Amino acid sequence: MLIFNKKSDLSAFLSPFIDLNKSIGFVPTMGALHQGHLSLLEKSLAENDITVMSIFVNPTQFNNAEDLDKYPRSLEEDILKMSQLSHSILVYAPAVADIYEGNTVSESFEYEGLEHQMEGQHRPGHFDGVGTIVKRLFEIVSPTKAYFGEKDFQQLQIVKKLVDKLALPVQIIGCPIYREKSGLAMSSRNERLSQYARIKAATIYEILQQAKTNFAIHTLSETKAFVRAEFEKHPEFELEYFEIANEETLLSASCKDAAQKYRGFIAVFIDKIRLIDNISLN
Repeated sequence: MLIFNKKSDLSAFLSPFIDLNKSIGFVPTMGALHQGHLSLLEKSLAENDITVMSIFVNPTQFNNAEDLDKYPRSLEEDILKMSQLSHSILVYAPAVADIYEGNTVSESFEYEGLEHQMEGQHRPGHFDGVGTIVKRLFEIVSPTKAYFGEKDFQQLQIVKKLVDKLALPVQIIGCPIYREKSGLAMSSRNERLSQYARIKAATIYEILQQAKTNFAIHTLSETKAFVRAEFEKHPEFELEYFEIANEETLLSASCKDAAQKYRGFIAVFIDKIRLIDNISLN
């Protein structure tokens, strides 16, 4: 396994593969790897000639300095997990200076309104940071395909829109949410939960499943009210939002349309840790 800390070294290594039209799979992450990340790697390894994984905690997508400081970092453990999967993975683990060259600020992007919904409302500037790092990583790696998990479904749609608007020659592959046995969506932030909170956090997915059943027979407002009422029964949680949105536009749904696909999006706090999840409703 080769580990690169400088973008110039990685680009130079990849250049011959690009010249030979070899397919390059890319899995961008912020590390603290779990089985969800590894499933993206497995898919990339199966579909491409070479696979690159980046491990970089991107400061420009955090609007909470404490969250950035406390974000788990475990590079040695991450590399061990990857090596157990394959020794042919290329790892790009840069310092902030290698990415931002002394100017750690976001570019500004317009995603046709996708950026103003849900996470965009509660995390100002977040998707400018996401667009900035994704664009720069794509310029460094020149991937054929890039793999993103559906747990961050809004981010997945944002990245697809970014690629479309900038006409970038990369195919974006969305991959299913990986869950712990309890149903809790796998997330690097889960490692910060107390043992009790991690067990209790399974309630999030339980309520989402109930919301899907509710959505089939009730109105949008009734389903939202149901979710709010369920979380009121669990004082350990602070519900930030539950939104029912069109999967493509991410716009909040105002009425049901059988021709549209809807998804429920949720953000909650437990143990002062912010967790997100989502579920297809129809």
